[in-house]
Amino acid sequence: MRPETLVRDHTIYACVMGSRAFGLATEGSDTDRRGVFLAPAPLFWRFGKPPTHVEGPAEEQFSWELERFCELALRANPNILECLHSPLVEHADATGRELLSLREAFLSRRVHETFTRYAHGRRRTLEADVRAHGAPRWKQAMHLLRLLVSARDLLRTGTLTIDVGEEREPLLAVKRGEVPWPEVESWMARLAEEGARAARRSPLPEAPDRRRVEDFLVRTRRASALQADPYDEVVQGVVRGGGVGQG
Repeated sequence: MRPETLVRDHTIYACVMGSRAFGLATEGSDTDRRGVFLAPAPLFWRFGKPPTHVEGPAEEQFSWELERFCELALRANPNILECLHSPLVEHADATGRELLSLREAFLSRRVHETFTRYAHGRRRTLEADVRAHGAPRWKQAMHLLRLLVSARDLLRTGTLTIDVGEEREPLLAVKRGEVPWPEVESWMARLAEEGARAARRSPLPEAPDRRRVEDFLVRTRRASALQADPYDEVVQGVVRGGGVGQG
């Protein structure tokens, strides 16, 4: 089965991300699409496994296989967690809606470590740009600030909201290069400190609910196996419990 076929025929959840989801879109902003597909269970029974992710087939489109998506979300990957909380959902079937109902199961205080580590990496890149060119890439600076705001508020409230709301204009001013770099640095440092304080008394649990997520994944895989192609004799033999090569 071709990767684009998996995305076309087996997507369970699709949303818009990037500036449009963050409330930071301007004229000419791209439309970044992200999705989750459920590879049919029989594909895992062969030597060649289905891909863990697929880029495309449309421009600015990227999708993950459900298991990989859940693994990354349990690790508190910022991009994955934000994908689950996009306000711009384009598609969600029954399985996709159940995935969305598990959003809080993925959240834990681990977000402080992962969001902070991600932010440090981005900041080092920005500082290198300042040393080399006298200024950072302002769009990247804006998105780093947005990430720090999101992490702080998540740790404070236990709820991940990715639309920047009232922060839109100050953040766009950074993107336009209207805020001096020292002021941006100061803003970043303040947000990091506020996030650290929030982490110490966050309402989030210490760890995600891995068992709940795994139960969902197993039930979904089992249901997929029972929907196997009726013309695939090997698949049907395994599903019925006869085993491969048994009469």
